[in-house]
Amino acid sequence: MRKIVALTGNDAVGTAMKQINPDVVAAFPITPQTELMHKFAEFHANGEVDTELVLVESEHSAMSACVGAAAAGARTMTATSAQGLALMWEILYVQASCRLPMVMPVVNRALNAPLNIHCDHSDTMGARDCGWIQIYSENTQEAYDNVIQGVPIGEKNDVRLPVMITLDGFILSHTMERVELLDDDEIQRFIGEYQHPHSLLDTENPVTYGPVDLPDYYFEHKRQQVLAMERAKDSILEVGRAFADLTGRDYGLFEEYRLGDAEIAILAMGSTAGTAKEAVDQLRDRGKKVGLLKLRVFRPFPYEELGQSLEHLKVLAIFDRAISFGSYGGALFSEVRSALFGAGRIPLVTNYIYGLGGRNISVEEIGSVFDELEHVAQTQQIENTITYLGVRE
Repeated sequence: MRKIVALTGNDAVGTAMKQINPDVVAAFPITPQTELMHKFAEFHANGEVDTELVLVESEHSAMSACVGAAAAGARTMTATSAQGLALMWEILYVQASCRLPMVMPVVNRALNAPLNIHCDHSDTMGARDCGWIQIYSENTQEAYDNVIQGVPIGEKNDVRLPVMITLDGFILSHTMERVELLDDDEIQRFIGEYQHPHSLLDTENPVTYGPVDLPDYYFEHKRQQVLAMERAKDSILEVGRAFADLTGRDYGLFEEYRLGDAEIAILAMGSTAGTAKEAVDQLRDRGKKVGLLKLRVFRPFPYEELGQSLEHLKVLAIFDRAISFGSYGGALFSEVRSALFGAGRIPLVTNYIYGLGGRNISVEEIGSVFDELEHVAQTQQIENTITYLGVRE
């Protein structure tokens, strides 16, 4: 029977992992992800999962264990944050390039130095080109739902890619929220039994993973990864529709919030979208035509769909919770603005870099951004294309 409970983001994701009951989980602690794996280890100790829980000596080892387990035909999971994700860097590419699906919750945290354990998106933004699907969560319910959906998304035979499910560190990971939990049986039916078509342990049909791949074939294999990522978009939408049929909660590539008749809007990912919705509602009550686009899927990047959704706007502000050093603006800004060049009409676009190292973003600050966007719409002039919101300059 379904239950409505109060859980932290870490506990909700750990519970989703328990209900998925993966064959192998590799675990290594790092704040603010540690409590997530503590929760799963508790389920394991109580005999509530059949999982082989592998306690490794580093995050690099955790991902290496996942490569071996996935290649052997196991449904595999792990979780990490920040420096842990950075230490996995080499093996992230191996997992994706070998077309080994798995799900990895990433609790977003700033990268050192200086040392900071709070939220921004510099960890997963840095991993944006390693070949993993990336799905961002606004709240704890979404984090729970996204982890469950991530399993069939990555395992589809024409995709076969690993999936990162992100949730903002401390903001979601350690905050208690209302969550509807599905029945274990419902989840098992939804994800189905894992069928690996090329198991390393299938002696009747031997395969090789990670061979030397010189100029004769390497380029073609990279091209195949590109096609797999393109097909992942359809997989995300198909799984989202099936999940909506099961739960009534509809998930796509992004969410339009009061955007249809908006003249100015912001685009954001993660928990900030929830704060932005409150700002939009307050301004709508004052008669302002404002809206929000919450981007859920960053990889594969839905460039065509975004262009169609945003082309009617006069002004758009893109919120980046990470810096792309040496680039012109944040990574999200660069990609969205590029997508808009293929649209029928291009709104004026600005970039707000905010919230680094966990710095708070308030409804009032987002309201002030809308005030600035309104001024841009009136004057048709952008004074500062890139603004560092809330920083002491």
